[in-house]
Amino acid sequence: IPLGALGDPHGSVPQDWEQRQEEDTLLIERILLLVRNVLHVPPDPTEEQRIDGDASVHDRVLWALHISGMDDLLKFLASAQVEQQWALHVLEIISLMFRDQSPEELAALGQGAVGAEHGEDTRELETLRQRELAEKRTRALQRPSRHSRFGGSYVLQGLKSIGDRDVVFHKGLHNLKSYSHDLGKEPQRVPRQRQAA
Repeated sequence: IPLGALGDPHGSVPQDWEQRQEEDTLLIERILLLVRNVLHVPPDPTEEQRIDGDASVHDRVLWALHISGMDDLLKFLASAQVEQQWALHVLEIISLMFRDQSPEELAALGQGAVGAEHGEDTRELETLRQRELAEKRTRALQRPSRHSRFGGSYVLQGLKSIGDRDVVFHKGLHNLKSYSHDLGKEPQRVPRQRQAA
């Protein structure tokens, strides 16, 4: 596309559509149609006979368009307000550029090594999480089922309480040796004057 007809997309002011000659407009349209028709050619895998990872003919055409600067011109035509007459041609060319690509491939393409590192980090975090959960389970299994402050309730046979019933002891069995009837009662306070010397 002649830069005088479109203007330089890298900074100079484009020629207004009113100032363009009829031949410039026809030339621009023919070039856009040629690019569209070249990209529209369907792939033929049997004819290409390429190995895995090798660039297809379509990819090589896209690379040639990039090297020639045609992609910059297409971006300029798509974004310039005064070039709206070419919008459908540019849209068709862009859709043909992405014809064989899936959205997942395009999203992962720009990440490359970053995506691989992210996947490795995710796997490492998952293994650490699994290890932590396993440790938490083993700690839970090692814990006694009841906390140590629970003493239970025991009936002391042969030791009578206030009535004719046996004493009910609410402390742990290890406290049984220090049992007295005064356990839990507040000691009576003796005034200082009456205290033994």
